[in-house]
Amino acid sequence: MKYTPGPLLAKIDSPTDLKKLKKHQLVQLSQELRQYIIDIVSVNGGHFGASLGVVELTVALHYVMNTPEDQLVWDVGHQAYGHKILTGRRDNFHTNRKYGGLSGFPKRSESEFDTFGVGHSSTSISAALGMAIASRLNGDTKKQHVAVIGDGAMTAGLPFEALQHAGVDNSNLLIILNDNNMSIDPNVGGLREYLTDITTSKTYNKVREDIWKLMGKLPFGETQQKLASKVDSAVKGIISKSSNLFESLGVRYFGPVDGHNVTALVDMIDDLNKIKGPKLLHIITKKGKGYDKAEVDQTLWHAPGLFDKDTGERQKVVFDTPQPPKYQDVFGHTIIELAKANKDIMGITPAMPSGSSLKYMMAEMPDRAIDVGICEQHAVTVSAGLATQGKRVFCHIYSSFMQRAYDQVVHDVAIQKLPVIFCLDRAGVAGDDGPTHHGAYDIAYMRCVPNMIVSAPMNESELRNLMFTAQLPEQDKPFSMRYPRGQGVMPHWETPLEKVEIGKGQKLQDGTDVAILSFGHPGNFVTDAIAALDNISVAHYDMRFVKPIDEEILHEVGKNHTRVITIEDGTVVGGFGSACLEFFAKHNYKPNLEMLGMPDSIVEHGKQPQLWEECGYDTKAVVAKVKEMVTAKESVIS
Repeated sequence: MKYTPGPLLAKIDSPTDLKKLKKHQLVQLSQELRQYIIDIVSVNGGHFGASLGVVELTVALHYVMNTPEDQLVWDVGHQAYGHKILTGRRDNFHTNRKYGGLSGFPKRSESEFDTFGVGHSSTSISAALGMAIASRLNGDTKKQHVAVIGDGAMTAGLPFEALQHAGVDNSNLLIILNDNNMSIDPNVGGLREYLTDITTSKTYNKVREDIWKLMGKLPFGETQQKLASKVDSAVKGIISKSSNLFESLGVRYFGPVDGHNVTALVDMIDDLNKIKGPKLLHIITKKGKGYDKAEVDQTLWHAPGLFDKDTGERQKVVFDTPQPPKYQDVFGHTIIELAKANKDIMGITPAMPSGSSLKYMMAEMPDRAIDVGICEQHAVTVSAGLATQGKRVFCHIYSSFMQRAYDQVVHDVAIQKLPVIFCLDRAGVAGDDGPTHHGAYDIAYMRCVPNMIVSAPMNESELRNLMFTAQLPEQDKPFSMRYPRGQGVMPHWETPLEKVEIGKGQKLQDGTDVAILSFGHPGNFVTDAIAALDNISVAHYDMRFVKPIDEEILHEVGKNHTRVITIEDGTVVGGFGSACLEFFAKHNYKPNLEMLGMPDSIVEHGKQPQLWEECGYDTKAVVAKVKEMVTAKESVIS
């Protein structure tokens, strides 16, 4: 399908072309860029609302800045579609997030304009400050360094660590705070209240605007800069009770300003480039700007899937038979079921109530389900604090994001043997979001932690039973369970809750030729593979736990099988297969063992089935590996 950009956008192959336009033409260019994003994302999918919200900012930055010489860092990267289109990737943008195509996030190996790879939030200020310090040390005082960070990402701890450093360093850094009062879901917490105070203070904004108009009539030299700083600071201190947060850290604050006035943004950024040292420009934008439905329901239109751009109707596949639910929805409904029976159960999520489906509990039991914002470390430690007082906390964090709170898992939970329940969503390959979002490492990094129980359900019923088991009074250890993005396998999933014996797997099928040990959802690939194998006898064990691991099953396999396959949707380095291999080595079993899972390399983006196939642990890969092992054995015998 061919996508036709507007007449101005069609001529923009780089920021050099953008600078040839007159300033007043940037308004039309912004409209064309916004429409081009709508045209392509509606047909191909992707993150939608965030990129629409920063169209004018993107145009202004590339118009004023000398990119890529000037360093531009986007936080998270959800909003970088316009940036990609303006920096030489317009005609390729339809491959965005597709297997083998452009990444959905800025990526250093993709373009020199992508100065820092992102995907997780809150890294931009630290990264840009590092670049700014390097430039200063190299004697380059002209290079600009810009971090664009949203108010949602600003709620994390890392940006404040960076701000307190930037305030005493005096390197050439511009932080642009893109304030739309949204992460994926609405923002929460004290920072939101603080920004609202600045944004809604009409008196402060009127006086600030008058000061800037006055300064605009004077030559913008050092004397005027000092005068503007003193007057502006005085106004902030007198009028707005909370406007000194950034400046108290040594970072000059400017704003708030309209983030959708592209010509005013050009003037403002150009002026700020003349001010040395760290400064912050606070802009007000609307997520989904320019597409009515996305402006109204910003959570839904963060990444809406495919839709009709004219009507806004989202494409839905209609099935004739009941379909399995998403694992996240099984979690979301089961925790409510458990909480009704156990008054001590609580749910915690760091800014993912929709992605985790904790939103259902937040609606039904608002006092017992908490969104703490983009604060994974805090999510874990506040869960630990609750656990010391007898609460049974389900701390729901994506596998990839849990990496950010690993010290808290060890220091605050495991060492104290607190029964916090970690529900790690998006385990394994996460699909189109790519390597920053794949849950590749949690099996390895959780199973090495003392006191930690590490589990994975093969289906929805097992997830329910693991959740039930984890919250029982006699269960007194940290408990981790992992499950993948997307659908399970059971259309009729609301099975009775049953206790699972911790550390016990189950034999699903007897066999003599090959034994397959599966951990989690890939066990379904094994079931399908066995059905496709003729005249080969395969034993299948659903292990359910990697710590404690079912030693009885492993002894049985070690004694009776010389050909063994392990399968997991995580890295094979230190993961489930490694745990099995360690056991066999310890007990002097010497099977021919093949480990299927994610390789010791970065897995790029694509649809989950494409990535399962690439990594070699889908159904076809299991079939092929079984045949290979049996054929090799027969060749040795003959």
